[in-house]
Amino acid sequence: MKILVQRVDEAAVKVGGKTVGQISKGMLLLVGVMRGDNHDIADWMANKIANLRIFEDSDGKMNLALKDVGGEVLAISQFTLMGDCSKGNRPSLFHAAPPEEANPMYEYFVDKLKGYGIKVETGIFQAEMKVSLINDGPVTFMIERGANASKESL
Repeated sequence: MKILVQRVDEAAVKVGGKTVGQISKGMLLLVGVMRGDNHDIADWMANKIANLRIFEDSDGKMNLALKDVGGEVLAISQFTLMGDCSKGNRPSLFHAAPPEEANPMYEYFVDKLKGYGIKVETGIFQAEMKVSLINDGPVTFMIERGANASKESL
């Protein structure tokens, strides 16, 4: 899995002009599922996100996690995170899990996050989505874990 984490003041996702997910202070997650990802990887990722200390404490240090600030999550399935742009001009999406594999893993990940007591909103899998956000910072991190992730992230 690969997850782009953005700390936000607010974020929303629309499908067909209708808002289907919306949060206030928290994290916007763009979630990419790789071929071969499994529940162990999704468990690790959910734990990492739930406990990631990217919110500022009273001293201005990134020392607080979602629960500490009453933060929410907007999780958007994003297969293009798996795009390999190293050769040619058209990204290869070989490492992206096919939809029948990716959707159950994405939903499992979302359920695990909810299990930490975090409010989680989502988009609609495979829909054309319009995502809006107000970055806070901006603070952005890429988290990777899995058979196809870079070794540095494991």
